[in-house]
Amino acid sequence: LLLVASDRISAFDVILPNGIPGKGKILTQISAYWFKQTENIIPNHLVSVNVKDFPDFCQSAGDMLEGRSMLVKKAKPLPVECIVRGYISGSGWKEYKKNGTVCGIKLPFGLTESEKLSEPIFTPSTKAEEGHDINISFEEAGRMVGSELAGQLRDISIKIYKKAQDMAENKGIIIADTKFEFGLINNQLILIDEVLTPDSSRFWSIKTYQPGKGQDSYDKQIIRDYLLTLTWDQRPPGPVLPDEIIEKASLRYKEIMDILIH
Repeated sequence: LLLVASDRISAFDVILPNGIPGKGKILTQISAYWFKQTENIIPNHLVSVNVKDFPDFCQSAGDMLEGRSMLVKKAKPLPVECIVRGYISGSGWKEYKKNGTVCGIKLPFGLTESEKLSEPIFTPSTKAEEGHDINISFEEAGRMVGSELAGQLRDISIKIYKKAQDMAENKGIIIADTKFEFGLINNQLILIDEVLTPDSSRFWSIKTYQPGKGQDSYDKQIIRDYLLTLTWDQRPPGPVLPDEIIEKASLRYKEIMDILIH
């Protein structure tokens, strides 16, 4: 199977008309790096990112595929998205303010926005073909994939997160939360899709981190913030992004890649 990462960008579950140049290559390089770093925890689907290793029929499109493609083993994807949160932010913070919980998990009273949790928590969600993914409880995940497999998903997800968080902290980066996807090949659990990229994770700078408020993220937050200033109703078609916003987002993606993998 060949996975090709495009430069397209979505916000509020709508694909926008113009993409971020080079984004697909950045995501591919970051994923390949983390697949290598985590293979001692769990096998993954990556075979090669080198076009020369791809099947013969791909060679004529080599220039287009170079740097943005992964040859992978085909797995049966599990219907659960595995989210690990080490800090309270985003939708988790909204829920906590309302109920004192994150995805149904009771948290201590008095936490502030962006605060570090005493231990990372596992908050699965269902994969939605269209629209927003839906947060589910660990018990619901167990009903979907079996309680033993759900336990494996939780334990492995937290283990990967902790290793990545330690490595990132040494480079001045906080991984606030991230999403993993897993699949089965001959009943063996493997890590698939993308891993610890700006599209699947919330990265913050340790230098500027201040609990008690929202943080600047190395991701498409700058695009979401811009779109919120418009009168757009968050339905297709999405508005064309100004060059200035594209450029700023592109720099954020490149910056986090340079920090993490170099």
